[in-house]
Amino acid sequence: MNFGLTEKIHPSPPRVRRSKGQLIFVLIALGFLLPVVSGCDYGRMYDQEDIKTYGAQIPEMPQETIPIGGGIQILKTSDSKNLKNPLTYGKKSVDRGNKTYFFFCVQCHGPNADGNGTVGQSFAPLPANLAGQVVQGQSDGELFYKISLGYRRHPPLATTISEEDRWAVVNYLRSLGKKSAG
Repeated sequence: MNFGLTEKIHPSPPRVRRSKGQLIFVLIALGFLLPVVSGCDYGRMYDQEDIKTYGAQIPEMPQETIPIGGGIQILKTSDSKNLKNPLTYGKKSVDRGNKTYFFFCVQCHGPNADGNGTVGQSFAPLPANLAGQVVQGQSDGELFYKISLGYRRHPPLATTISEEDRWAVVNYLRSLGKKSAG
């Protein structure tokens, strides 16, 4: 029902056009105001002690400090010829050394321990033949020392392989010498 009144239909208001500069200004203003409005206190948050734990300084040890429970420093200062293998030579230690060898050493020394590993072929000179007289003529301690601390191109493995596994590798190397001799 119209009751004789004519309804006037109002057109929608004209759209306000904003320039690109105005839009960029609004976005930048929102970027600055948003952290303030949301309550973020970045400065105080950044200075929290829990966030800067990497900045804590480790106290310096006195120069004459010697570890009492092993450690690589004792090995570095010892005479390699006097080191004794704590593992008895037997099937168990040789198998353990074999397993460790094929995990860490085979890439350079090869599956036959002759220095013809996949990675070792790129070295000049080739890695040592571990069954050969040069290696087999060394004491257990000398082999352990070189495995642990490195020798020429051989990397130091003291931080990679456990001490017991390094001694087991020495026993495995001894088994290679026995195979080539007999």
